[in-house]
Amino acid sequence: MESDTIKRMIESGLPGCQATVNGDGSHFDAVVVSDSFEGMNTLGRHRLVYGTLGDNMQSAIHALSMRTLTNAEWLTANRQ
Repeated sequence: MESDTIKRMIESGLPGCQATVNGDGSHFDAVVVSDSFEGMNTLGRHRLVYGTLGDNMQSAIHALSMRTLTNAEWLTANRQ
């Protein structure tokens, strides 16, 4: 599976989110920024993202490491 395909799946499943995905075809790293994560713990956020990928998590995607942030958290993390 291609990184761009995963990016599109996440962004389609979480309208208004921004995702960046890099990987080698089976192992991927993602940064997902969405206000849908507001008030959720890390496990809840990851489950939400996994839900956008469906059965691909058992087949096409061997491993997905992710960082999930709200827009406010993203802005705070990227201030200089």
